[in-house]
Amino acid sequence: MNFPSFGNFKPEKTWLVLGVALTIGVGAALLARSFLSDQIASIEARGKGPTIPVVVAKGDLNKGTVLSADNVAVRQIPREFAHSASVFPDQFARIDGQPIAYGLKSGESVMWGLMEGKKVPTFSARLEAGHRAMTVPVDEINSISGLLEPGDSIDLIVTVDHGGKKITFPLLQAVQVMATGQRAVDDPRTGERRQFSTVTLNTTPEQAQNVIVAREAGKITALLRNPADQAPMAGTRGDLAALLGLQTGRLRPDRVIPVLYGGSGKLAPESLQLGGQSRAEANPVSDPMQAGLDTLQKMKQPPVMPAVPAAPAARSPAPPPHP
Repeated sequence: MNFPSFGNFKPEKTWLVLGVALTIGVGAALLARSFLSDQIASIEARGKGPTIPVVVAKGDLNKGTVLSADNVAVRQIPREFAHSASVFPDQFARIDGQPIAYGLKSGESVMWGLMEGKKVPTFSARLEAGHRAMTVPVDEINSISGLLEPGDSIDLIVTVDHGGKKITFPLLQAVQVMATGQRAVDDPRTGERRQFSTVTLNTTPEQAQNVIVAREAGKITALLRNPADQAPMAGTRGDLAALLGLQTGRLRPDRVIPVLYGGSGKLAPESLQLGGQSRAEANPVSDPMQAGLDTLQKMKQPPVMPAVPAAPAARSPAPPPHP
């Protein structure tokens, strides 16, 4: 068996290495302690610096919780740690009773960005008392090529078929446009895709009824109006004959066919003018717009069935002559 030789062992060299290692370890420990002490002192110094009061959550708050003095508290925090969006005690009255949009943990600062914004007013809130909003569909041509915008003023012209003729007259003037929209439908007859525009108008209940009648009876055309133009549009009724400058044939006064009523002769003869002017044409309408509305109302009324004439009463036989 071979034993290690201690002839080359040098105790001076071994102790030297050990002493150096111990010295380095002690130095590192002292440096670490000094560093930690400095950091602790710095943190303590910051904590002892100027503070500022902020509003914090007293407990865990869920989303939608309404803030009140019962669920918040005031806490002093170092000024340098305070967030610029924190709510301070003197500002709490501005958020008292408002819900929060995000949840908060206990002790977390209440910030302005956590408040729910005010809800956008509904569309109906834009209407004045006594007014109604109604949506009118108009085709792409009659919507002024999609140039209508909310806030514009328009005139509505309606064209209806009446008495075998197309009559056009103004329906509404200077109506405010509240909203516009687009939609597409398939024509049931041709199957083609057709673009439509919808215009939401601010009307009175009576105007809304007139628009509904006009929409069912004919075609509505929108005319864009300058907002500064408040002059009323001339209420004229027009048809194709008037547009082309044609005059309908009229009978001369001498071409009157008398109609005699027989009987006891107590009734004076009356004249019936055939082919001439009707009473409506003889008396021109003073308000064409109102006349057009009257025409629409008549078109919506049910037709009146003619009364069946009663059978003539049987004559009683004449008494025999006296001798």
